[in-house]
Amino acid sequence: MADRGLLASITVETAVSRLAATLAAAGIAAARHEARDLIAALLDVPRFWPSVNRDAELDGELWEQAQRAAGRRARGAPFAYAVGRAAFRHLTLDVDERVLIPRQETELLVEQVLAVAGEGGVAVDVGTGSGAIALALATEGRFDRVVATDVSLDALAVARGNAERLAAALRAPVEFRHGSLLAPVREVRARVVVSNPPYISYDEAATLPRSVRDWEPAPALYSGAEGMAATAEIVREAAAVLEPGGLLALEVDMRRASLVADRLMSDARYADVRVRLDLTGRERFVLATRR
Repeated sequence: MADRGLLASITVETAVSRLAATLAAAGIAAARHEARDLIAALLDVPRFWPSVNRDAELDGELWEQAQRAAGRRARGAPFAYAVGRAAFRHLTLDVDERVLIPRQETELLVEQVLAVAGEGGVAVDVGTGSGAIALALATEGRFDRVVATDVSLDALAVARGNAERLAAALRAPVEFRHGSLLAPVREVRARVVVSNPPYISYDEAATLPRSVRDWEPAPALYSGAEGMAATAEIVREAAAVLEPGGLLALEVDMRRASLVADRLMSDARYADVRVRLDLTGRERFVLATRR
């Protein structure tokens, strides 16, 4: 095999054409468009870059990475797992099958938190996965510190790697703790508790796209009690961690937002319960204030 440093370069246009052929053979729609996106993601440049830099040279190592990514995509991997990274607000995060792929809805959850309680105190991110929420709060907010928990050691390894890579952008220190939900932070007094917990019931698994069901980690997707178990536990535990006036912010299944709101309103420790919509008008977030 040729030495890695001597691998031949290839133009962007040729790379796009070859990658598109691989993707099209696997039945992926808009294969050429996705081939351009794949190269842009690996280079961490805007999506239009390959279209306006067709004659630019890609080195041999990146070309090998692109071929591997296209092969994974052709085998059904979600795009983010194929390229090994995902955009989240102003961040580019490393992701793989150990963590849930960050969604646009969760970007709005961060926005809700920053709008209500973006300065001072401690922010706790429950079930951090890739670290997306915690790192966004630490880079965009002005918290004293951010503490992130996850029951998965594999997920925490991904999150810590992202934190190390983004260290220069962090305004607040970020600490990662292993354990279920809020168990690792029982001694903390937080200004904010935020979570995008698992909220899909097990009997709904068959309704998910295969790219989700077959690739993303089950513990980050599914919850018992018809999808409500993890959320209900966070509601119970968060009151003991939040300081008076502190914010609980949850991403929820749009079909269960009213159930989560009812649970919070029936708990005397919370006040000012409100449901917020995502960009498509779905009931996606539930917020409450600790009395």
